[in-house]
Amino acid sequence: MPSRDWRLRIQDIVESITEIEQCTSNVSFEEFEKNQTLVKAVLYDFVVIGEAIRSVPHEIQLRYPLIPWRLMGGMRNVVTHEYFQVNLSRVWATIQEDLPSLVPHLLEVLENEGLGE
Repeated sequence: MPSRDWRLRIQDIVESITEIEQCTSNVSFEEFEKNQTLVKAVLYDFVVIGEAIRSVPHEIQLRYPLIPWRLMGGMRNVVTHEYFQVNLSRVWATIQEDLPSLVPHLLEVLENEGLGE
């Protein structure tokens, strides 16, 4: 049994996305790529996101098909287990193109499913 309610894990995901967006908002890809501290911080947040996904019940994931649950978990697996294959261009594209649209969907889950039920 997870040590924390899955809804709190969704909040962790939202917080990690916010951290990634704040850390990279005024940075070019070239600056990002050269800053190993920033790269590692961002990759850590992707690991948190992927780890938190594992606590979201399958039936909840099925209810919200617009959230790419499997892909989010997959990114964590690459960062954690195949770190030597991390493609920073793909990470950057995910930050720029995919993360911003996720937050409203995740907040919808929290709103619809309630916290602490």
